[in-house]
Amino acid sequence: MSKGYVLREYRNLEEVLLDKDLAGLGDAYVNFLYSLVVSQRSGHPKSAKVNNRILAEAVRKAGLRKLLPRRIDRHALGNAAEALIVFAWLDDTVTFEDSLGILGEKDNGVEAFTALLREILERLDKRDEQG
Repeated sequence: MSKGYVLREYRNLEEVLLDKDLAGLGDAYVNFLYSLVVSQRSGHPKSAKVNNRILAEAVRKAGLRKLLPRRIDRHALGNAAEALIVFAWLDDTVTFEDSLGILGEKDNGVEAFTALLREILERLDKRDEQG
């Protein structure tokens, strides 16, 4: 059974970005990924929480802001990033290992999450083109 069994059908990317249930799961997933990257860098286990400011800025830099409602706060922008990142994993678009690798390549959190979001978007676009 694939991980995708917890996903519902989404008509478009906007629905994914605004799914609060997906964002809730994404919060735990993103913090786990980030904790592993921080642990790898430090050489010992560490717990880390990703700040919504980092995720909100990554959403902007990745070009996702235009897909979201006008009046949306930093928390909601962070939720959108979390929803997309966990969606990509559940949908087998980006593996856990791919995400770790992408996040681990950058020292700056904003740049790391921007790179991950851009990679997800690129892979989703390629998949849609292949159809």
